[in-house]
Amino acid sequence: MAVIVDASVAFKWFLPEEQQEQALALLDTDEALYAPDLILAEVSNAMWVRLRGITGDHRPAVSAAASALPRMLTALMPVADLLPRAIELAFELTHPVYDCVYLALAEQEKAALVTADRRLIEAAVSGGYASYVEALA
Repeated sequence: MAVIVDASVAFKWFLPEEQQEQALALLDTDEALYAPDLILAEVSNAMWVRLRGITGDHRPAVSAAASALPRMLTALMPVADLLPRAIELAFELTHPVYDCVYLALAEQEKAALVTADRRLIEAAVSGGYASYVEALA
């Protein structure tokens, strides 16, 4: 069975964060880890935001993470294929399209989306999609 991971989880694979151990534990399971290819840009951006105020050239670290991430996942799914449903979900849940791409993938694969994004969890639960989201624990 597949597990969908979002950028809030994958980011923790590269930089110290609360719940990093739980995120890293996902890499040690037999579960297939899926994500939309959007995750590459989101994790890279989150790392850039976190590291830009710290002295030094952090481009190599961000580039290394962007290169490693596809190898850490079982499959990267094209965001273009998920976008029509993600847009529907965004309007339905009043939640950003980029987050709904992950939810659309979970729905498509009939899998759990593991996330550390409480706002996404709340939106999915209140919208009737609780069976597709799981808090990183």
